[in-house]
Amino acid sequence: MTATPASAATRTWGGPAPLIGPAGGEKLHVMSFNIRFDKAGTRPGQPDYWPERAPLVEQLIRVEKPTVLGVQEAEYTQLPAVEAGLGANYRMLGFGRDGGSGGEYSAIFYDTHRLTALEWDQFWLSDTPDTAGSATWGNSVTRIVTWVRFTDAVSGVEFVAVNTHFDHESENARQRSASVLVELAGRFAGLPVVLTGDFNALAENSVAYSTLVGSGVFVDTWLTADQQLTPEWGTFPNYKAPAIGEKRIDWLLTTPGDVVVHEAAISTWTKDGRWPSDHTPVHALLSFA
Repeated sequence: MTATPASAATRTWGGPAPLIGPAGGEKLHVMSFNIRFDKAGTRPGQPDYWPERAPLVEQLIRVEKPTVLGVQEAEYTQLPAVEAGLGANYRMLGFGRDGGSGGEYSAIFYDTHRLTALEWDQFWLSDTPDTAGSATWGNSVTRIVTWVRFTDAVSGVEFVAVNTHFDHESENARQRSASVLVELAGRFAGLPVVLTGDFNALAENSVAYSTLVGSGVFVDTWLTADQQLTPEWGTFPNYKAPAIGEKRIDWLLTTPGDVVVHEAAISTWTKDGRWPSDHTPVHALLSFA
């Protein structure tokens, strides 16, 4: 579980080659990526300017080709870049947090050649989870969870993918949201659960992390991976140079005992000095025990 120097062309975290790439055999490549919303009023050359970031998001996703991708902050007009990177055999499940196409998506994309969606749902992280746009835990921004129960055509295993984006301001909202995800995992007892998200909380040093991981309900793939392909970069460099030991707030978690984590990675790829997003995507190569 130590970082390995990325010397081979297929294992370079600083260039355009994939960190993990398309999964083979019974392994699945899972990726979590906050692509940063399309901020109004930005101009060419500014880090947030979506028309210049969109091709990079598309290129990064194309070379990685995850089996399952959880995105955060994606707006309806940004989805085509994700879809173009994945290709025609991928499907998206989820809708905007304001209802319909409105607001940011915490959607799940998946390879239909490999996975079949058996059921799915989206709900709001609030006291009224079925009410679109609801926010009652001290957060001013609406927060959602999307989940899908899949069957894997290769291994025959059923598993659940969950994707979310916790609040960036309210500690109460983050704690309540973590408790909801623990309850959700309990609903699928006996099935492997893979959780992706931007949790806006520090790995190994927050109540939300303790609720999810310290409780033993989930394990952190970064810590359980057989091999870490990159250093432990902070996942919110905010368009600046990445740093080891900085905020790792984007996590990829699984239920313990039924998922083997072969590789974990944090992508810091840029092109001509431009970042695809203010967050770095996180990756894991998994199989089912």
